[in-house]
Amino acid sequence: MKFTNVCIESLAVALPEEIWTSAQIEERLRPLYDRLKLPVGRLELMTGIRERRMWPAGTRPSDASAAAGRAVLAKSALTAGQVELFIHAAVSRDMLEPATASFAHRKIGLPATAQIFDVSNACLGFLNSLTIAASMIEAEHIGCAMIVAGENGRPLVEQTLRTLNERPLTRNEIKPYFANLTIGSGAVAAIVCHSSLVSGQPHRLLGGMARAATQHSELCQGDTYGAESLAMQTDSEALLLAGVTLAKETWRDFTAEQGGECARFICHQVGSAHRRRLYETLGLDLAKDFSTFETLGNTGSVALPATLAAAVDAGAVRPGDRVGLLGIGSGLNCLMLALEW
Repeated sequence: MKFTNVCIESLAVALPEEIWTSAQIEERLRPLYDRLKLPVGRLELMTGIRERRMWPAGTRPSDASAAAGRAVLAKSALTAGQVELFIHAAVSRDMLEPATASFAHRKIGLPATAQIFDVSNACLGFLNSLTIAASMIEAEHIGCAMIVAGENGRPLVEQTLRTLNERPLTRNEIKPYFANLTIGSGAVAAIVCHSSLVSGQPHRLLGGMARAATQHSELCQGDTYGAESLAMQTDSEALLLAGVTLAKETWRDFTAEQGGECARFICHQVGSAHRRRLYETLGLDLAKDFSTFETLGNTGSVALPATLAAAVDAGAVRPGDRVGLLGIGSGLNCLMLALEW
């Protein structure tokens, strides 16, 4: 896919104030650690994640998305009234029906003329939504879109802690729950528009490539657990191997269309082992990486765009830089996009 007239006009993040360190999570798992004689510090050692953030109990994903949506409007030169498409692109949802976009749309104060819907594709939802909006802009069906994602990892992590402490699991039986402890919360929003609407530096979305490997769809599965909780189990080792294999195939197609020269790469934020294996497999310079998993953990669909925003704020992505967005999500699906910032 290639785009000529599509820009990310503005990008904003909203983060919870409550911080959960990996040490605090392990302290809450002391009964499990003592029973299985697990070494303290293994969570941070194995993942590189020191801490993650959590929304207050009772926060809805639409609350988080709306906070990011209001923040991006405050940064944008465009107005709420110009938004013609609104997508909520998170794993987390308020409920099955109606679309979480309905609640976030009202909370942000967007116009009734905007088309709204949810896009759900594990951790790739935000990038998928960028391509949907870009295609509509390129076709001149719309001029401006807002994409939001609000992830609330608290219900999943809380339920995982209860499960690990209350069930008589063995060392092997706790492995599918380990990835849950890396999850954090956050929100991100972007204004995407036709280049003719940009008044400042244009941040052009150039295009990208997508691939799927759905034979691995059983490796990471999550669902509701009761009224307010979530449950998920992951074969982390198999998911890592299958994920980087799919990424290598996608990278081959991506570089054939877009070229592989980038000043910076922004990847989905899983942890240190995943990052190292991905960069080794693709033959990329790790010095071009920018990461946030150390302090935010894995925030699902928020992770990659929020890391892009952090890289821009830190001066790691500068005007004119070519940036590769390397996204992957359970399913398995991979989407790589090129930006000219």
